[in-house]
Amino acid sequence: MKITVMLFARYREAAGRPALEVEAPEGATLQGIWEQVRTAVPALADERRPLFACDRAYARPERVVTGGEEIAAFPPVSGG
Repeated sequence: MKITVMLFARYREAAGRPALEVEAPEGATLQGIWEQVRTAVPALADERRPLFACDRAYARPERVVTGGEEIAAFPPVSGG
């Protein structure tokens, strides 16, 4: 199944585009999809712990996707 991953902040800058489409097998997790994104965008190779959102709600990396979700990845943030 084809999955579109929206990228934000430095991920978007590294990819040079706002979203990336990857091919994922049935039962793929967000973490597995992120591994494909990292492979497709070498500048993201060291980015191992992104934050994920599915359908505009935070999601854990082990969440299985069905292909119909809106998926977003963005870097961890800190504030003070």
